Amino acid sequence: MSDFDAIDALLAAVGPQAELPPPDVRRELRERARLSKAQVARTLGVSPSTVGGWENGRDPVDETRKRYAYLLDGLAAKFPAGPGTEPLASPSSSPSPSPSLSTSPPPPAEDESEDDVESLAVPEPCVLCGSPAGHRVAGFAQHLDPADCRSATTPGTRPGPARESSPAATPVPSAPAPEPSAPAPEAEAAASRGRSGAHRPGRPTGPAGRAFQEPHGPGDLIGEAVRAALDEHRGDIDAALAALLKRAIPDAMRLLDETRKGARYDIVAHPWIPDILRKQTSRGADQVWEARPKWTRRELPPGRHEVTALDINGAYLSALKTHLPLGQLEHTAGLPHDRRRAGVHLITPPEWEHEAVLPNPIGNRDEPGPLWVTEPTLRLLLRLSGPRHALCAPPEIHESYTSGATENLLEKFRVVLKDARDAAIAADDEVTLEYVKAMYSKFVSTMGESNYNRELYRPDWMHIIRSQAFSNLWLKALKAHDEGLTVVRAMGTDELHVIGDWHRVFPEGRGVTEVKTKDVYTAGSGETGDTGETGDKDETGDLSGEGE
Repeated sequence: MSDFDAIDALLAAVGPQAELPPPDVRRELRERARLSKAQVARTLGVSPSTVGGWENGRDPVDETRKRYAYLLDGLAAKFPAGPGTEPLASPSSSPSPSPSLSTSPPPPAEDESEDDVESLAVPEPCVLCGSPAGHRVAGFAQHLDPADCRSATTPGTRPGPARESSPAATPVPSAPAPEPSAPAPEAEAAASRGRSGAHRPGRPTGPAGRAFQEPHGPGDLIGEAVRAALDEHRGDIDAALAALLKRAIPDAMRLLDETRKGARYDIVAHPWIPDILRKQTSRGADQVWEARPKWTRRELPPGRHEVTALDINGAYLSALKTHLPLGQLEHTAGLPHDRRRAGVHLITPPEWEHEAVLPNPIGNRDEPGPLWVTEPTLRLLLRLSGPRHALCAPPEIHESYTSGATENLLEKFRVVLKDARDAAIAADDEVTLEYVKAMYSKFVSTMGESNYNRELYRPDWMHIIRSQAFSNLWLKALKAHDEGLTVVRAMGTDELHVIGDWHRVFPEGRGVTEVKTKDVYTAGSGETGDTGETGDKDETGDLSGEGE
């Protein structure tokens, strides 16, 4: 390549990007074509929440922008605005406001954050009753309020949860359903994202809310990916595994989207983030303290002791079950802890008087005074201050950034990964095992300020999941102590050293609810209680990889 060729290539790379219509027009074009966000996302290789972001003001870049612009140009040519067609000018077509931060869901007419519920510029016949409906659920025009569905129930029958099993409450369509633009299986899969009808006020609670749910969960995406990689590399295990590890993040996001189908709440992938969750410098950290354990007992009972280093399996995988905020974080000050919400909190931690036998729940911290901690750390401190344990005083909460929360936001995602991990261990399949481990560990580590995962930007989730892993380890140390074992060391997410018959306390194995032996060594000397040790141990406690 000549110097001028290189310059031409550079100029081409920094040239003007493809033009995109305004966000409201992007949404209008998709609605006129009767395409769901899931269909567009699948075609462009992104998540439905990303498409929603594009329709609310964010812009794609590079090749994705070109392909999105090409799609919109094609839709504009195929579905031009006719003389009687009005542009979307209702409030619901403008960029969505910040999600409701209360635990009570927003009214249905304003709930535009979900991928499956879309406002219609022109009413269409309801798929259940045939009367004009102003919303489309997963590609099908429907009434959001059962009372508006004129023929959804027989006269004298009130729709609602108490009538779900009653034959009289079964919807009887009075007009043929509109022909969906997507094939039936795809429409059914998209329709399964109508996830809030059975629980939110104003949404169908009977059969109408379940009219088009897919019968099964996500397919064997993990197994399919492993088989495809092995076929592509002709059975070369090392090459196949290297390829799988490179795509672990996008594959994890795809699996997340599949496991979210039918879920009650949508994921807010790019909310506003407070400054305390942003890095203070380009290479520095933010202000949130994760309470990572790094503790060694100062003195042991007199004599020499056999110490077992236990390895906690799948620590980050188990930590996916934690209270995560649904929407963007809202600031409060001077309020007590609300268990229906989750986020980060500025607290003054209580004094810890049990350092001789148990690590401090907030980890090793040199600076006194208030600090920002995550939801798992605060809940652990509150639990330990309660009447059951009474190990410390309650922490003092000064201010918080929280949102309405659920503990089960990633539960189906976690279960799919756990089942794949269990099956891989049973089959001695190291390729699948390492692939699954990379999926959940990289998923956690890249949801903050990372260039490797632009689908999800939730540094609050990253800190919360990590802290949950640390909290889980601390609770195992407490269990060991309560059961009469001597706790010698607690490090990172997955390392617990104990003296005593640990088999009566913890089950042994490779499952996520089990532990396995990492090392056995002797410690202590004479009558001094010295913790002099022998054995091969990690002195840093910085265990980036989890024992599998």
